[in-house]
Amino acid sequence: MNENQNNRIDEFRQFKKRIRGSTEELVIGLDIAKRKHHAFFGNGNGQTVLKGLIVENSAEGFRHLLSQVGFYMQRDDFRRVVFGLEPTSVYHKPLAEHLIEQGYLVVYATNEAIKKNRSLMDGRWDKNDTKDSANVADLVAQGKCQYYDLPELRLRELRNLLLLRKRLKKQLHGCRVRIRNNLVAQYFPELDRFWKNAAAENLSIVRWFLDPGSIRQLACEQFISKVTRHNGGLRQQRRLRQIWEVAGQSIGCRSGPGMQLEAEIVVEALHGLQEQVSRVEQAIEQLAAGFPEYDYLKSIPGFGPYVSAVTLAAIGNADRFENRSQLLRLAGFDLSANRSGEKSRTAVPVISKKGKANLRYALYQAALVASSRTSHFRAYYNRLLEGRQREKGIRTKMLVKIAAKMLVIAWTLMKRKESFNPVHIQT
Repeated sequence: MNENQNNRIDEFRQFKKRIRGSTEELVIGLDIAKRKHHAFFGNGNGQTVLKGLIVENSAEGFRHLLSQVGFYMQRDDFRRVVFGLEPTSVYHKPLAEHLIEQGYLVVYATNEAIKKNRSLMDGRWDKNDTKDSANVADLVAQGKCQYYDLPELRLRELRNLLLLRKRLKKQLHGCRVRIRNNLVAQYFPELDRFWKNAAAENLSIVRWFLDPGSIRQLACEQFISKVTRHNGGLRQQRRLRQIWEVAGQSIGCRSGPGMQLEAEIVVEALHGLQEQVSRVEQAIEQLAAGFPEYDYLKSIPGFGPYVSAVTLAAIGNADRFENRSQLLRLAGFDLSANRSGEKSRTAVPVISKKGKANLRYALYQAALVASSRTSHFRAYYNRLLEGRQREKGIRTKMLVKIAAKMLVIAWTLMKRKESFNPVHIQT
């Protein structure tokens, strides 16, 4: 982490302490959109300085915004300025990066806070761009905002690649579902009972032999040799022989050239997506390997290349978290419960699930592996279960607890720059 990031974190923490009721701070709320943003100028007392300023999403628009900032800071004798953004899609990123590079403090208000605060401003539920920008400024003036994390370029690229992998994986899953639940279920439904993880021979059957009648036109040995590149094991040959046998009595719909073309295109698309995912995963591993923290994370049991990269990208700058409670909120592992009236004593706290779902899922998988394959985490898991084995859902709850523990351990290793030690489990 460089000195500039340290200074930004310190500046944000000082800002949170002094902003309420401050008349020395020019607070700018920005309602973000694709082509133009709406700005509202105010102070920490909630007084309006300027409203309805339109900022084009261009270099000229950014210059105009900063010229207005300079004018009002000089006119009203403001000592400092803070920009509050609404994180709409990716449209806020160019402006935020430009402002941070110019040395300005940038924060953001969460969408949930913006939604809840909207009616409190004037008692009405109506929504417009001018009101939304004033809403953001009002939240910032109350200190109800978050630190805008703009890490170094390498870390941003790692986050983008992980997001790309997520999108490709979703497309890959959709392609597999389309093959199995549309093509196979319609033209060769008997094949579904032999389906397992879209094995290579299954895809070959879908591409070349989705019409069961074409399978029985070949001898069984010819069919097996065309589907598999090698002879395969006895188990595989027995499975393909069973497919050849049921093809003679298939109840699948009649097919034509259109079906064959669709099958070829979908299977080719699946292979293409698999290749793209592989390339992205290689790029993620190569990029993550350039961070010294990556090796510390990989030393944690259950943390493979992907889980380590996801954790590294999510935490980023370990020093931006002051305590483990802030860290657990990042992944949605923080506990919450609805307690009111008679239910106060009986309400059972559960994790909020408000944070990064990808990080939470990756850590749960790591906890699942570590608690079953490594002695230290297995012993810790058994201690958590001791005397509670018969409780409903207790194993899943304890795995979630281990996942949260792993996140804290990962954060500790990144801060201390050291590898995993079993002692960390007890801290």
